[in-house]
Amino acid sequence: MAGDEVLAQTAEIVAAAWKTILDYEGGLIDPAMPRAAHAHPRLRELFPTVSHGALYLSRCIRYPRPHDVGALFRRSGGGFMVIRQSDGTVLGEPDTVEEAVALIVANLPEGCGPAIDGSVEDL
Repeated sequence: MAGDEVLAQTAEIVAAAWKTILDYEGGLIDPAMPRAAHAHPRLRELFPTVSHGALYLSRCIRYPRPHDVGALFRRSGGGFMVIRQSDGTVLGEPDTVEEAVALIVANLPEGCGPAIDGSVEDL
């Protein structure tokens, strides 16, 4: 498969993952979290997953993933927490989802672009 075809296919996989998450009906995640992240063009290119009410974004669509993009959690007392799981760094605890998304964007790894069809070994 040619490079452009791989990029297009990867973009389709990422878009389908976003659609699935954006279509969730309550319970799995606060819908405001994926909506806010998806609204940002740089985050919309990353591969999203949801687990235990948190939104994870990855530069890779395959395992193992690097976990070097901030993950978005809702705090039980209100507000949000952004954690980079690759090193356990708490990037911040903003009050609004928009501030949390801005924090994720501000801490994207250097050279972070659209998700790739590969794993951490391919970065």
